[in-house]
Amino acid sequence: MSAVKLAPVDVVVVGVGVAGSILCKEMASTGLKVVGLERGRMIDPQHDFAMPYAHDELKYDRHSDILQNLSRETVTFRNTVAQRALPMREMGSFKPGECVGGAGMHWGAHARRFLPWDFEMHSRTVERYGHAALPTDWTGQDWGIAYDELEPYYDQFEHLYGVGGKAGNLEGELQPGGNPFEGARSREFPNPPSERTHAGSLFAEAAQGLGLAPFQNPTAAMTSPYTNPYRLMLGQCVRGGFCNSHGCAMGAKASPLTTVIPALARHANFELRAHANVTRIELDSERKRAVGVHYVDANGREIFQPADLVILASYTFNNTRLLLLSGIGRPYDPATGEGVVGRNYAYQTGSKVALFFDDKVFNPFMGGGALSTSVDDFNGDNFDHAGLDFIGGAYLAAQSNGATPIRSITVPPGTPRWGGEWKRAAARYYNSTFSIHAHGGCQSYRTNYLDLDPTYRDALGQPLLRMTFDWHDNERRLSAHAVERAVEIARAIGPARHGVHGLSDIYSIVPYQSTHNVGGAVMGADPATSVVNKYLQSWDVPNVFVVGASAFPQNSANPPTLTVGALACWTADAIKDEYLRKPGALI
Repeated sequence: MSAVKLAPVDVVVVGVGVAGSILCKEMASTGLKVVGLERGRMIDPQHDFAMPYAHDELKYDRHSDILQNLSRETVTFRNTVAQRALPMREMGSFKPGECVGGAGMHWGAHARRFLPWDFEMHSRTVERYGHAALPTDWTGQDWGIAYDELEPYYDQFEHLYGVGGKAGNLEGELQPGGNPFEGARSREFPNPPSERTHAGSLFAEAAQGLGLAPFQNPTAAMTSPYTNPYRLMLGQCVRGGFCNSHGCAMGAKASPLTTVIPALARHANFELRAHANVTRIELDSERKRAVGVHYVDANGREIFQPADLVILASYTFNNTRLLLLSGIGRPYDPATGEGVVGRNYAYQTGSKVALFFDDKVFNPFMGGGALSTSVDDFNGDNFDHAGLDFIGGAYLAAQSNGATPIRSITVPPGTPRWGGEWKRAAARYYNSTFSIHAHGGCQSYRTNYLDLDPTYRDALGQPLLRMTFDWHDNERRLSAHAVERAVEIARAIGPARHGVHGLSDIYSIVPYQSTHNVGGAVMGADPATSVVNKYLQSWDVPNVFVVGASAFPQNSANPPTLTVGALACWTADAIKDEYLRKPGALI
């Protein structure tokens, strides 16, 4: 059956999540005819996230209500090229979203900027430690953009999402109470920092006693009522918990549906189409220009949407897969190290130290996804790595996420994994425990990459994306170092006992770790090592832009969402100010 061909539009945006919603809004503001295509369903917050249903952990966390339908499309996984990749059939290590708003609907609202070092990791590491400090088989690189260039767009996104925090570096001047290691910011946060919890206060006191610099983690869960630049109002967080994997019943967590999409409804020149699963980008006969996209609608019909400009703004995996399915860019070959699409896939390391007390109560059910007290002393290159045999670092945080009844049970070391003794320990320590989390970065390597699986296909008959990934010694050493520092803080706090949960020796896709998957369509200054230029424009097809965490050449320890949003704002300006004036390659 031939595809139904629709009337042409000026811009088609694939994926209406954190990045895609901003690009839709900014493109529509120019008067262009814009269509946003989202393969998931539309969300009505007043219905879908009404109380008490918004706190249904079984529905949202365990049964993945607003997450990707893995029975129709998933990824296959293997640790090495010697193994056969198998499909991920249950949500495990990460949780891609599948609804209007994408993963921005169930994120934890952690709103950290990347460090200046993150953007120039290669050059700064070589300058300080020499080439010998770079890990074996490392393929990381500078981004092609510096922190100072992106700073105004970090600021723009923070004010769009109402981020609460305290500046630590305001126009080069260090500020008390903030993060002294952050890059210079042009103005204060739009909202005040969150109040410390009991756990956060214990962590801060111990950290200060060790000479560290604790601060409140920036959060996009509103610390006060807020109206953003699009004139959309958000309520104040009441610390009801149920943030990660859930929407917010109070409308207090910034998301595409609370900060951008209602403003898009004011534009008659914008159309949002849900249940629109894009399958490929159509190129002209010379394969130098995109002429539109093919998608399958809710009725199973193939639709062709012609467009002058195509913007991929979906999740890391989908951006990379669509490039591979469309034949845009040369696929990466790990045997030769040549090619770019699928190259430099990276993740994040996670470990923690759980503290158990006999005489303290923390009421952990009161919390929020990003409510935490942190130190950045061991993040990035904020400390001397000489002799440590790894690069990068981790931030340490006492998190008060809101301890949900299924996922958040923590028991002391030595407790049986089931039975009466486990039940007694779970009940005894639910109110009397918290953890110090170590969120670590992850470098890119020749052996970690994404490509199309030769065996498994999705419900439409297209190849699944295959992930080949494992930890390397750099990440194992980094994580061990971070855990040692977390244990030092734990001992200074003085719990009755503590338990260490370190990084597994071999990466497993089964237990949840983070939804911070990056790379595959990375940005850079050299077409031989990057898919897109500094404006996230395809080197090969100039009227295709690829925006999202897929552009990260390696991963920071900090969560990616704020950087994804900042890059969306940066790219929107480049398109409006430069590309629309003179369509073609910006570099």
